[in-house]
Amino acid sequence: MGAKGAPKRYDMSTLRDAAMKSKAWPFEEARRVLKRYEKKAPEKGYVLFETGYGPSGLPHIGTFGEVARTSMIRRAFEVISDIPTKLLCFSDDMDGMRKVPENVPNQDLLKANIQKPLTAVPDPFEEFESFGHHNNAMLRRFLDTFGFEYEFASATEYYKQGKFDEILLRAAEKYDDIMAIMLKSLREERQQTYSCFLPIHPETGRVLYVPMKNVDAKAGTVTFDDEDGREWTLPITGGNVKLQWKPDFGARWAALDVDFEMYGKDHSTNTPIYDGICRVLGGRAPEHFTYELFLDANGEKISKSKGNGLSIDEWLTYASTESLSYFMYLKPKTAKRLWWDVIPKMVDEYHQQLRAYPDQTIDQQVNNPVWHIHGGNPPESKMVVPFAMLLNLAAVAGATDKEGLWGFIRRYAPEATPETHPDLDQAAGFAVRYFHDFVAPERSFRLPSEQERKAMQDLVAALGSPEAALAAIAAKNALVGNDEPLPDADFHSDEFLQSVVFAVGKTNGFENLRDWFQALYEVLLGQSQGPRFGGFIALYGVPETVALIERALAGELAG
Repeated sequence: MGAKGAPKRYDMSTLRDAAMKSKAWPFEEARRVLKRYEKKAPEKGYVLFETGYGPSGLPHIGTFGEVARTSMIRRAFEVISDIPTKLLCFSDDMDGMRKVPENVPNQDLLKANIQKPLTAVPDPFEEFESFGHHNNAMLRRFLDTFGFEYEFASATEYYKQGKFDEILLRAAEKYDDIMAIMLKSLREERQQTYSCFLPIHPETGRVLYVPMKNVDAKAGTVTFDDEDGREWTLPITGGNVKLQWKPDFGARWAALDVDFEMYGKDHSTNTPIYDGICRVLGGRAPEHFTYELFLDANGEKISKSKGNGLSIDEWLTYASTESLSYFMYLKPKTAKRLWWDVIPKMVDEYHQQLRAYPDQTIDQQVNNPVWHIHGGNPPESKMVVPFAMLLNLAAVAGATDKEGLWGFIRRYAPEATPETHPDLDQAAGFAVRYFHDFVAPERSFRLPSEQERKAMQDLVAALGSPEAALAAIAAKNALVGNDEPLPDADFHSDEFLQSVVFAVGKTNGFENLRDWFQALYEVLLGQSQGPRFGGFIALYGVPETVALIERALAGELAG
């Protein structure tokens, strides 16, 4: 066991025992996957975890979330089993572009290529071979930023290089069985034109949604009429034909022998279809995990085409990669609002968990989110100042860059430097940016009421000297009948300064002290919520806080 504050090291047997009884959802899912191979290991030699990506729009945080969460389950599995694992990120980039995303340039160019496979649609950004290649590259860049271990797969390459030829030929043999599964899920009107096969038109290159006149399993061909009534016969192999997205799901599971895949709640009703087609094609359906969807500021589902959610780049403009991973860990089966205002909370909660980790038992550690974010080896938190406090410091200090905050930070924590506390240094830069972009435009200062003015004047007096501060605490103790000895007067202590603020509020008749603290936030910071105020005074400085209150009382902040 390490010293207090140092990470504890456990042997694999102890760790595995803790993991096998952990209630953390990644371990629960990992145990379900392990159960698949209780009798014998997989013939392919490894357990395959898969995530799917539809590159019809720019990657969003939901896409990242699938990879992050699947990686957490994969790490958990590697603790409880010695079977090797792989993570395959599969892009359905041969899908036809059914509509033009609203958040990309060159809309007319894209409209001219509707229904072509995404890897045949020109890149509207004019950077890559196609729109599909562009979005795949964006996804891979994002995943690489987070250090995920994965293999990338392109549907276009798998179809054209013949990697799916065997399963396509089997689909032709089982065409009637697949259609029976699909037709039960379709409206009568759609049943008349539906086929699980989608031919790629030899002339226009468009993905055709047309009925099949004939499926010849022996010859490996399909015959159909195009939109102009011309008859065509094409081989179903070599990238001439692809599968509709629901059959494609099940066929991919069968072809690759996928053991685990998660997807959003909007797919949940299709699970029996995916599983049924996988089994018809000779495969074993994988374990599934259905997560709830992310919501935007208005509580609406995030859409790739609308771009109404936060992008990964946007989150990383204001907070660390780890804070986003922490957000992904929390309650995956609960719909979560994903908007700018969740970022500060996620940063501070993540560091709270990091600080708690070293002194936890092994059973507690494997249930701590940071174990799953960092694969059992979380770093030490050097965030001696919470992100929320940095935001308020940026507000009152008028900081335009992180260097503007470091003078206050050094006085508050003399041992801290940008070099020794890189996470704090990074957070300081994020805080300044976040404050100027989101907090400053929304701030609204007000003048204090008479009761609040009197209390703030008393707070200024109490902060005037250690003797005055102790007198304020003594007056509060007398009021509430507390005969405990007075604490040491320490103007550098968060706790002492919090006691002073608390005492002033109590002696000024604030029955609910929450009203007193809210008044401080609204009058001094221009917002209805704020930091633990004693900590804020310790960070910003007693003389600086007194000057801030005096400016507010003079009407300079609300003017």
